[in-house]
Amino acid sequence: MKRNALRRAVAVAASVGIAAALTACSSGGSPAQEDGPVTLTYWTWAPGVAQVVDTWNAQHPEIQVKVEQPPEQTTSWPRCWPRSGAGEGPDIFAAEYQKVPNLVLSGAGYDISSMIGDAKADFTDSTWSLVTVGDGVYAVPQDTGPMVFMYRADIFAQHGWQVPTTFDEYAALAAQVRTTLPNTYLGGFPDEGATLAAYSMQAGAQWWSTEGDAWKVDIDGAPTRQVLDFWEPLVRKDLISTTHFFTPEWNTALNDGTLLSWMVGVWGPGSIASVAPDTAGDWRIAKMPAWRSGETATGLFGGSSAMVGATTKHAKQAVEFLTWLNGSKEGSSLLAEGGLFPASVAGQESLPSLEVPKLATGQSDFWQVASQAASDAVPFTWGPNVQFAFDSYSDSIKKALTGGTPWTDVLTSTQDAVIGDLKNTGFTVQ
Repeated sequence: MKRNALRRAVAVAASVGIAAALTACSSGGSPAQEDGPVTLTYWTWAPGVAQVVDTWNAQHPEIQVKVEQPPEQTTSWPRCWPRSGAGEGPDIFAAEYQKVPNLVLSGAGYDISSMIGDAKADFTDSTWSLVTVGDGVYAVPQDTGPMVFMYRADIFAQHGWQVPTTFDEYAALAAQVRTTLPNTYLGGFPDEGATLAAYSMQAGAQWWSTEGDAWKVDIDGAPTRQVLDFWEPLVRKDLISTTHFFTPEWNTALNDGTLLSWMVGVWGPGSIASVAPDTAGDWRIAKMPAWRSGETATGLFGGSSAMVGATTKHAKQAVEFLTWLNGSKEGSSLLAEGGLFPASVAGQESLPSLEVPKLATGQSDFWQVASQAASDAVPFTWGPNVQFAFDSYSDSIKKALTGGTPWTDVLTSTQDAVIGDLKNTGFTVQ
């Protein structure tokens, strides 16, 4: 199948149910299934997975799994695509949710919808939507990142500050923090696309969708405009930090108490334990501030799935393993013990038995808050050029930060660029 025709087929699949044809067209046909004892190769960077696999292997001598960790997460996908096209590649590989459509488009993914049974019931709608392309299912959700409000409870208590329940309250508190502690910021601005997408999901955005055989793009829609309209005056008035997270300056601010909160996936406390060691026990998490009073929706920031490779000869066995690993109480509970926030309902129900992350020691309801956030996460559809959209937004917002350009113009230019990229690569766009 020619490249442009294949790209059009992704859009068609969303409405007429031919997503399964993508694999056959791009990889020269689905490989024959093999029965009997097999060994599956599994590429993943996720912590603790190898130990969980050991448990599976001990119980399933007929289906053994060999874990391989690619040298770098970012280099595993270029490595995967050409090998898949050549009839090689892993039986299973990890994939961030926003990369799933592109991996399907490349021919790296296998449609497992006919093998998945009733596994959908083991996951929330928001995570299952992320592994579905048209009528096809191309992965099993593994971990997820519902957003929470992570904050320095000790400093909040010292000044009598309340956790904001709405973004209006957040803006008022940001101003109060700058008045009371002139060298301190309440939080930071989302200067990169993944964070902006998470805020926009919560506000009701759907950046990509399909209608008939066409893609629709709504990055410049009202929900995302609401997000940037909120943050722009806070930045212009120097009420919010513009230091990008995970930089040395940002790490220092978290550790020395000059940055008091981070709206992030529930993985946040674990991810910064090493950069803010002096604050162990001082952090708490709460539900995200609402865009409108009384709303409970939250967005997803991070998370990954496990895809079955298009050229595997053991798809049936791979699905059997993945539904145990990610959906069963035993498998997903073990993943949680290894440090992942599980996507499955059973895995999340097991969380209260775990220790609370060191940064939030003392918060007795930590896992309850995290699990409620997962329940409140909204479904979202990623498009076929997510990274292009992220890069376009980041480039444009950096210029707006220094040049005084209205930030909503950034959304217009990003949307135009994303539509142009889709058209240039052969998609029909409405």
